[in-house]
Amino acid sequence: MAYDENLATRMRAILEGTSGLTEKKMFGGIGFMIQGNMACGVIQKDLIVRVGSESYEEDLKEPHVRVFDMTGRPMTGWITVSPEGTREQADLQAWVLRGVDFAKSLPPK
Repeated sequence: MAYDENLATRMRAILEGTSGLTEKKMFGGIGFMIQGNMACGVIQKDLIVRVGSESYEEDLKEPHVRVFDMTGRPMTGWITVSPEGTREQADLQAWVLRGVDFAKSLPPK
């Protein structure tokens, strides 16, 4: 299944003007990188966000959020947000900016 282009377009609007932004096709979806570090992306209809290990457990308690697991091995520090959690633009923006903030906290690649 292809990734949700509408969700990716909404994310691009949020990310517009972000310094060091690149897009990369990955996981059968699309990833948004900040200075070479993954911040967020789209897989099928879901948003994926790199939140880091510090806030990971708390973020998993949020509505419509689950572990990011594509291979049977969950990726700590990454979450998946279902479409219900990104329906409102403000909710999507909050998640995307969490990923951007985390990616910016890392050294450039």
